[in-house]
Amino acid sequence: MEKVAIIELNESLLCLSIYKVSNGKSSLCLIQNQSFKIGEEIDRDELLSPKTKNDILNMLKIYRKMIESYGVSKIITLANNVVLRARNYRGFLDEIYNNTGLNFIILSDEDYIKYLFNSVVNSIDSAKGVFIYVGSYASYIVKYNRRAILGSVVIPYGVNNINENNFSNIDDVVEFMKRKISLEGFLNDFDEDSKVVGLGNAFIATGKVAKKIQRYSLDIDNNYQMSKEILLKTFDFVKSLDLEKIKKIKGISCFEAGKIAFGLAIIKAFFEVLPLKETTISTADLKYGALSQIVLNSTQERFNDLLSNSLDNYYEFFKDEFSINPHVYNMAIILFKQLKVMHKLPRYYVKPLRIASYMYDCGKVINEENYTKYSFDKIIYSDIKGVTHRELLIAGFIAVCQNLDDFSLNEWIKYKDILQEEDLDAVRKLGVIVKLAVALNASRKNLIQDIVCDILGDSIIMKTITESDVSFEILEGMKVAQDYKKVYKKSLQII
Repeated sequence: MEKVAIIELNESLLCLSIYKVSNGKSSLCLIQNQSFKIGEEIDRDELLSPKTKNDILNMLKIYRKMIESYGVSKIITLANNVVLRARNYRGFLDEIYNNTGLNFIILSDEDYIKYLFNSVVNSIDSAKGVFIYVGSYASYIVKYNRRAILGSVVIPYGVNNINENNFSNIDDVVEFMKRKISLEGFLNDFDEDSKVVGLGNAFIATGKVAKKIQRYSLDIDNNYQMSKEILLKTFDFVKSLDLEKIKKIKGISCFEAGKIAFGLAIIKAFFEVLPLKETTISTADLKYGALSQIVLNSTQERFNDLLSNSLDNYYEFFKDEFSINPHVYNMAIILFKQLKVMHKLPRYYVKPLRIASYMYDCGKVINEENYTKYSFDKIIYSDIKGVTHRELLIAGFIAVCQNLDDFSLNEWIKYKDILQEEDLDAVRKLGVIVKLAVALNASRKNLIQDIVCDILGDSIIMKTITESDVSFEILEGMKVAQDYKKVYKKSLQII
């Protein structure tokens, strides 16, 4: 296992991220941000002031010490091309190198698009689509299919410079941006069936407000699906507020508050020019895209199964010598297939089952003995990729239902805007399957290769296929019989 540091200098932040990297997998272990109004300063003076340069240099020296204390073996340094607009940028970068040894790479629009693309395809399950990025000084439209970028357009306006003409109102900003988008001719190549992904702070901030207006119950930014109807309501809501009221919106930083109206105007323009009905918001960012391409790319090509890679990524950093998560996962899938005539659930529930079975013991980080009770939040907030918010919630409740007494209907009702009526029956049935899969791996040696089920009247007989003595597994499996009968209305016999 090695550690990789990424330092990003952009128009508003100096950011340090340190990742643990192992077998092509990564885990964020530190992130530090320091605000600097670099973009505003360069816009005003075309220079970086002595104070700003000195403050950044001092912070980089601190970051350098942190990097050394973490035992980092590789450092990636990236700078936004807004730096190029400062007449004294060369001397500044030379000073940084001479004092810290950090050699910043200034990213072109092409580099930025490439890194963002790598991050997008590893955060949203979309083999074919379009992503729209709204930045501070530019907006990108990128069309892709599988691992290839098919085309891209750079529109030189973002939340910082869109108002350079001093528009009298926000609706004028929308009309201005619509004209700029229309001039690019991208509409001719736009496929209405393609998934549209929105990324950048403007989309994330818009999504935060949209979820509040929609009364959306889950506070997760990545993979939030924002409809055009909700976007328009959000736009009208923000347009009616003054800056101080926007700052009071929970989850919106002071920096985002000052720019959110311009970001919304740009996003609204995209929705009106392009035939968009909804967009999926992604938290994909430059840092992870750079990490994927520069460090992980040799072992991490575009995943055919984004969920599998995400679960493997989780397991890589939480497993120990006693872990049996892959065995529980495999047994749960076998049981799902064998018990299909009993549970009668469609394939939609396979993804949630995969998450819940692979992460069946994730609550142990809070409580070793009563781990099922604490598994819900761990699953929901572990940044699992390749699933919808509904699938993620179902997975969390399945894990809880390993102990049916831990299930709370009051908790379930909190998410009634996302979950569906049939999901309630499904989580109980699948929770019992996961519990049984754990029991059938009781000796932690993966002794049972397969299961064959026979239904006889009010009973179901599970025959274990094995070449070893599995008496302990059968003993533990029969402890699940009471829960099985409660949910499936049949007696369970394991032989």
